[in-house]
Parts: sequence; structure tokens; C-alpha cells
Amino acid sequence: MDRLAAIRVFVAVADAGSLSAAGQRLGMPLTTVSRHLKALEEAVSVRLLTRTTRRLALTEPGRAYLDTCRRVLDELGTAERHLAGEKAEPHGQLALTAPILFGRLHVRPVVSAYLEAHPQMSVRMVLVNRVVNLVEEGLDLSIRIGRLPDSSMRATTLGSVRQICCASPRYLKCAGVPPEPKDLLDHQCITFTSFSQPDRWVFPGGEAQGRRKAQNVAVEPRLVVNTAEAAIDAAKDGLGIVRVLSYQAQAALKDGSLRRVLEAFEPEPIPVSLVHREDRLPQAKVQTFSELAVPRLRKALKDV
Repeated sequence: MDRLAAIRVFVAVADAGSLSAAGQRLGMPLTTVSRHLKALEEAVSVRLLTRTTRRLALTEPGRAYLDTCRRVLDELGTAERHLAGEKAEPHGQLALTAPILFGRLHVRPVVSAYLEAHPQMSVRMVLVNRVVNLVEEGLDLSIRIGRLPDSSMRATTLGSVRQICCASPRYLKCAGVPPEPKDLLDHQCITFTSFSQPDRWVFPGGEAQGRRKAQNVAVEPRLVVNTAEAAIDAAKDGLGIVRVLSYQAQAALKDGSLRRVLEAFEPEPIPVSLVHREDRLPQAKVQTFSELAVPRLRKALKDV
């Protein structure tokens, strides 16, 4: 068996969704595609695909093996281009993830520039407000906001954001500006459920805050929503004080529709990182995206 040829067939089948479609892409008879897959499964002693009359699906080991096969093919192509003295121009698909609003505001424009610069690439962008396992979900890159406990990942620091409180000038004129976090109990508050404890706002103490004691405020929200955008819109309408990440309120703070309050009590900055998996050889698609994205995202985060 030609193991490399069989791997290429396996990847093509997984991408195409069927043996016949993969055969058409590869210019290969259906019987040859089937023979390569059977030989590969026998070689690894694992069923990689489940086949029915209606659908084809990867098994659990098949998903893990597919990720490895993609990386092997990409590394091989990169190494061959380096040996030939060619620039490692990326081709194929780059899969990445980012928080929803940060992805829409800052990552999507970078992706557009990347696709324009590299016409042989396509991008799959997954915007979700949760930590995604790159290996399990077949992703190459992640933009993460928060600490990075996973040592199997390689991270590039992009900057930081802050957790801030803000309200509309109209609300603050009517209700006053709270001098301390405990005074939030006398104010209308807006919360959203993306935070782990949306109704409990913690303001740390310690040396960085002039040795003040930490304050744990159990707010009673006037409005609870499930997105930062809706919470910010409600605050702009004058419904109360909202607590969000600084980049989420950046536009409203810039145009004056929101004002920052309790700045002296804000927690330490939260790091923002570009994360990718440790690979034996740098993948051209990851390397070229990082080269384009890092300076642009660092510049964007300077203002938030």
C-alpha cells in the first residue's frame, strides 16, 4: 500500500463527504478510492469511517487521525516547497475561532485581508463565547481572551482588555455617579449571561488598588440579556449601569453615548492571545495568517 496516497484519499473523502465525490476530485475510480480506504484502515487497525446508504461519517478515532493527516500533508507540502527554493505560499483551508463580538469587530477584517492576500486559501471562522479545544474541533488557531492554562498550545500576546462599568450620560445625570462599587446597590444595573456570575460583580482589592479591600457586590439587575451588544444598547438607552469588556463598549465610549465609571476599582487587564497548536514544522497557513494578524490586532487593542 502507498500510505501517503491512501492518506490523501482519506482526507479527500472526509472533505468531500462521500467516496464518489472524492473520486471525482482526485480523478480516481470509485473502486480505487474504496481500496485505498480499506488498506489504510487495515494498516492502522481502526475503523476511520462509518458508511451507510445515505451518509458517511468519521468515527471518533477517524476525527483525530484526520487532524494528524492534514498536518502531515501540509508539513510535507511546505517542506517540499522549501527544498525547491519556493516561498511557502499557503493553500487549503484555515480554521479559526474567536469570541463573537471580538471576532466580528476585529478578526473578520483581518480574515478578509488574509483571503485577499492569499487567493489559494479559504477560511472557516467559528465565533463562539467559549473556550474551544482546537484538537477536538479541528481548528488551527484561536483568539482567546483570558489566562492560558493549556501548555500544549503556543501563544502570541496581542494585548489586553479590561472589565469596565459604564452608563449613559443621561442616566448618570439623573442617578448620579457611584463613588464606590458598594454604591451599585443604589443603582439600576444591566447584566448579561455570558459572564459566569452576571449578578455578582467582584472588584478586587490589594496593593494594585491602594490596599483597598475587595468588594463583592450582589447587584439586582433591572434587565438581564444574553449578549453584550444588547446590554450595551440598553445602557445607551439610559436603563442603568452595565459591566462589559472594554472592547465591547469601545464604539459607544468613543461617540460619547456611554461614560466609564468606577475606573479606580477595575480589575487587572485581561490578556488577549493568538493561540495555535505546537507543530513539528510551522504550517504555511498558520505562519502567514499570524504574520498578517498579529500587528493588526495589536494595533486594534491599543485603543481598548
